[in-house]
Amino acid sequence: MSTADARRVLVTGAASGLGAALVAALRARGDEVLATDRVEADGIDLVLDITSDDDWAAAVDVVRGRWGGLDVLVNNAGVASGGRVDRTTLEEWQWIFDINLFGLVRGTKAFVPMLKEQGSGHLVNVASLAGLVHPGGMGSYNSVKAAVVAFTETCGHELAPFGIRASAVCPSYFRTNLMDSMQGSDEVVGQVVAGLVERSSITAEEIAAAVLAGMDAGDDVIVPDEPARQAYFLKWADRPAYDEVMRRQAARLQAGVEGAS
Repeated sequence: MSTADARRVLVTGAASGLGAALVAALRARGDEVLATDRVEADGIDLVLDITSDDDWAAAVDVVRGRWGGLDVLVNNAGVASGGRVDRTTLEEWQWIFDINLFGLVRGTKAFVPMLKEQGSGHLVNVASLAGLVHPGGMGSYNSVKAAVVAFTETCGHELAPFGIRASAVCPSYFRTNLMDSMQGSDEVVGQVVAGLVERSSITAEEIAAAVLAGMDAGDDVIVPDEPARQAYFLKWADRPAYDEVMRRQAARLQAGVEGAS
């Protein structure tokens, strides 16, 4: 990529996991990246708490001062939660929605005026396969990630006349430290999800490479790994079979919960 082709990119949640992998992949191809996270850490250029309107306003100021504009906003920062419907508290629902949905809504609202002004831009919102496929025991996480997918599609339609694209990223389980943020009173569900993450053979670097390929291809929904693509395909190709798989998984989860109680 030539200097003229280099993009100006802001990435949230860049201290570790997929965020750090995306920063490395973007820089390796010659893009200029502002790496942000809610805490100071090695490799972080700007402290940005995505739940803070003031922090987002400050980020806009930094971007204007550094580059004069922005080509790609990667809303990657997020947390994990889960639990059965009757076990998850409303406080847990509010916590995950404030971060995983309203955090990226705040960022989008902060930067869209700049993107409209320049007549170009790309919003890349990291959702999850959980935004497309909805297993039992994960109501709050499924719902918030589905909301991210819906919000991203809405932005893509609404902002297209201004030259702005929007992509939702929907990976399945991959090896990351997302489980460090896991909260929820339904502890057995947390243990099940943690096991799925630990057993995955997919790395954050592999997901990051697929995300960049999807961005370059102009994909509105980026499903970056084969397990995610298979699950999503099953849902729309054979809904009865998909429902049967989801209900068997829910039954196994319930059996595990009862066995542990």
